[in-house]
Amino acid sequence: MLARIVAVALFCVLPLLIGDAYVLHIMVMAGIFTVVAMSLNLVLGYLGQASLGHIGFFGVGAYVSALCSLGFEIRFSSSFVLAVDPKPVLLSFLFAVLITAFLGWCIGKLSFRVRGAYFVIVTISFAEVARIVALNWISLTQGPMALTNIPPLSIGAFGWEYTFYSKASNYYLVLFVGVVTYVLIRRLVQSRIGRAMMSLRDNETLALSVGVDVTRYLVLGACLSAAMAGAAGSLYAHYMRIIDPDVFLFVYTVTLLIMIVTGGKGTLLGPVVGGILFGVIPPLLREVAGPELQWIFYGILMIVIVMFLPQGVVPALSRVRVPWHGRSWLRRTSARSEGSS
Repeated sequence: MLARIVAVALFCVLPLLIGDAYVLHIMVMAGIFTVVAMSLNLVLGYLGQASLGHIGFFGVGAYVSALCSLGFEIRFSSSFVLAVDPKPVLLSFLFAVLITAFLGWCIGKLSFRVRGAYFVIVTISFAEVARIVALNWISLTQGPMALTNIPPLSIGAFGWEYTFYSKASNYYLVLFVGVVTYVLIRRLVQSRIGRAMMSLRDNETLALSVGVDVTRYLVLGACLSAAMAGAAGSLYAHYMRIIDPDVFLFVYTVTLLIMIVTGGKGTLLGPVVGGILFGVIPPLLREVAGPELQWIFYGILMIVIVMFLPQGVVPALSRVRVPWHGRSWLRRTSARSEGSS
């Protein structure tokens, strides 16, 4: 617990130590994708469901939040037009979370019926359909011309209002959402629900035989995971203030998987460590190396981690700590025995 508090405190003081706006931008983007990686790890690492379309929830959350804050019209016919006035940005954020949670519920219901490669196809298809809709529904999403002038996130009450314009303020906002996401996942994983989820991952047949409700936990995990990804998408839209269909690109899914696998699949800190490694380091290399060297270093780092730390960085570090604590415990035990004798 103390180590986590120290880590959060260190992240809190980083903007005070770093005055470079470009570095702060990199850290904001890395934080947003770390939140998405944590949400995907809930499905991939704890439920054992290989979702390759998780970026679809991220993109849907970004578009829903942007459209609600800008206002939009949907023309069903010449006589029936659904017009929505611009909503407060915080309310748009909540809409994004609720709608992506509903989509996660739909995917969760479907995941009870399909497994393995079929579930992978369903999730990829979901993300691709969302991308095609965003690209071709020009009257709603502006298509490849992108949605622009998206208002920044703001909070307020009793006449007081604060708008997250600066990179430092967005950094603290993303840090807050990241900490909340981590705490929610940690509480969930350590609860009875989390143990049921891990039993489904390890041996679904055995879990069914002892009465674990497969449908309930799959749907719950999919809903929570999608809602967290939608929240990250909303943060992205209001931070960048412009979005286009490229937010659904498959390369982002690959990046999320790299973060999870290298950090440690099925661990709480795995996506965080992976997000720092592959969200912060590669962009910072642009200052000292050309594009070719960047990708070479990126590939070498991935190969080294996969070869020497096949289960990820966090499980490897935890294995290193166990013998140390064991030796400390042995020293204390032997000291007590010597004192008593």
